Amino acid sequence: MAKKYLNKYRIESIRLKGYDYSSEGAYFITIVTKNREHFFGEIVDGKMIFNGIGDNAQKYWDEIPQHFSFIRLDEMVVMPNHIHGILWIDKLGGIGCDVACNLATGNTKNKKMMEISPKRGSISTVIRSYKSVVTNKSRQINPNFAWQPRFHDHIIRNEKSLHNIRRYIRNNPVIWQRDRNKEDVL
Repeated sequence: MAKKYLNKYRIESIRLKGYDYSSEGAYFITIVTKNREHFFGEIVDGKMIFNGIGDNAQKYWDEIPQHFSFIRLDEMVVMPNHIHGILWIDKLGGIGCDVACNLATGNTKNKKMMEISPKRGSISTVIRSYKSVVTNKSRQINPNFAWQPRFHDHIIRNEKSLHNIRRYIRNNPVIWQRDRNKEDVL
C-alpha cells in the first residue's frame, strides 16, 4: 500500500514510474471535463463548434508557448468534453528564463509538498497551469465548469506513433458520433 501524504491522502500516480516528464520529447495529452460534461461546444457535421468555454480552451492552449518557452505545440483538438493535444518539450530550442530558487525553510510540510508536486519544467506543470487558467476564465461563463482531477498522457516514442496520433486528433471530430458510444475510454 502506498504511503499517505500527511497520513490523510493517497493518490496513486498514473504516470510512468521512473520517467522524467521534463525530458525532451513529444507527449500526447488528453484532458477531460468533470463527469464528461459537454462544456466546450458541440460537433455539427463533423466539425467542432465552440461556445465561449471552448474558445477559452483553444485560446489558452495556443498561448502555452508564451508562458513556457520550452514547449512547442503540435496537433490539437477541442472536443465537447475533452481535449487532445501533442506537446513537445524542447529545452534546447527554447529561449527563456528557467531559474528556480531552492531555499531551505525547515518546514517539513513544504518539503513533503515539494516531493509530490509537479516538477518545474514538466508536462504536469504545464497542464496544471493550463487547466487553472481555463477554469478561472470559464467559470466567469459557467460557474459549474470543472475538469477531471488528472490528465492522461502517452509518451510518443517514434515517428509511426506520432503520425497515428496526429491522424487520430485530426479525425476526432469526424468520428465523434461513433466514439460517443465508447466514452468510457476517456
